[in-house]
Amino acid sequence: MHRLATFDVSSSFESPAARLGAQALFGLLCARIMIAVRSGLDTFAPTSGPFALVYPTVLIATLFGHWRGGMVAYLFSLFWAWWFVLPTVGSFQFEVPTDPARVAINALAVAIIAVLAEAFRRAVQTGAAAREAEIERRGMLMVELEHRTKNNFALVASLLELQKRRSADEAVVQALDQATGRVHTFARAYSNLVDTQGEGSSVEMDGYLSDVCARVTEGAFHDRVDVTWEVDSCTLRRQVAVAIGLFVNEALTNCAKYAFPDGREGRVEIRFTSSDADTWSLTIRDNGIGAGGAPTSDGKGGMGAGLMQAFARQAMGQYSVEPQEGGHCVRLASGA
Repeated sequence: MHRLATFDVSSSFESPAARLGAQALFGLLCARIMIAVRSGLDTFAPTSGPFALVYPTVLIATLFGHWRGGMVAYLFSLFWAWWFVLPTVGSFQFEVPTDPARVAINALAVAIIAVLAEAFRRAVQTGAAAREAEIERRGMLMVELEHRTKNNFALVASLLELQKRRSADEAVVQALDQATGRVHTFARAYSNLVDTQGEGSSVEMDGYLSDVCARVTEGAFHDRVDVTWEVDSCTLRRQVAVAIGLFVNEALTNCAKYAFPDGREGRVEIRFTSSDADTWSLTIRDNGIGAGGAPTSDGKGGMGAGLMQAFARQAMGQYSVEPQEGGHCVRLASGA
């Protein structure tokens, strides 16, 4: 409907003369179509409603062919109906005394239709142009915001690295190192979302989570760990998708840190399933050495557990650590 409302037969022409010609030809085409339809009607309803088809003809010609197309259709269709349909047929003479006033009233009414159609067409075109300009402006603002956000992430990470180099306390160095890792985690998750989805209120999880898993796998795991993922195709609200992506990022980072020390061989499986936007489940399972120092869902694992709980709340889901024979398994499921 939007495309129909903004359609313009002359928009594809560059020169003013070509646009004018296209508009005039469109008006003539509309008039010819009306004449064909009117001729068909005259086979079983001769002279009935001689000006009835002039109204939609001029309306369509003006909406899509500017006022010039409407004027061409107006003149051709009105005078044709007067000549061939209105008695006397084949003449501009009148048989009925009231027909002169009838023609004048119809001519005036059709002219009013043409004026209103042109005003509406211009209003729609102006609104569409303003909307396109606003979309372009917002796109530029989003690009600038994304650029500044990435710079801010880099600045925070640099400040933490600088502070870490100035500290001699091993505990402080370790804490700053973990904080730097968190900043890089958020920066990667943000980059994933921007690169795969751009601006919008919803996120396609298949491409988004697959990209998150691929990037973390490439940067965090060594070659002896096989990481696989399976993501159902579904669309979630942006806030929920971001939280799930951050949860996956944090869980995989913890897995790479704790589950496979000293180059241990292993396997990690990520499974995201969804039946609709309100019912979904995420499972991350590995066959490493077990929970070890990894964060747990009861909050005893330090900052990692706190972050994963926070991401679970943001996703409006339930976070749990599921028992298994070997390795470690975390699950995040919708609260619905």
